Amino acid sequence: MSQNISRTDYLSYGYGLAIVAGGLIGYFKANSIPSLAAGLAFGAAATYGAVLTSQDPKRFHLGLTTSIILLGVMGMRFWRTGKLMPAGLMAALSLAQTARLGMRVSN
Repeated sequence: MSQNISRTDYLSYGYGLAIVAGGLIGYFKANSIPSLAAGLAFGAAATYGAVLTSQDPKRFHLGLTTSIILLGVMGMRFWRTGKLMPAGLMAALSLAQTARLGMRVSN
């Protein structure tokens, strides 16, 4: 008898939550509707990616794609502005998530 044991991907859930929190902070601090929309959309995608990878570790593609896109967007914003918050923080989190999920590509 083999069991299908799934492991909850808490790091990916935390990443998705950080994205949503960033969008909400951007909205409440600067009344930025684009920050809110992007935070909710990318946070939802990252969180759904966490659901998928928690069900089956081979289903990491949505989470990886989301983190790559955010790494590009927030990395460029950090490069232009040099501001650690929020661009530098989100770029660093996205880099870590991209590296973590990217290691699954070769497996």
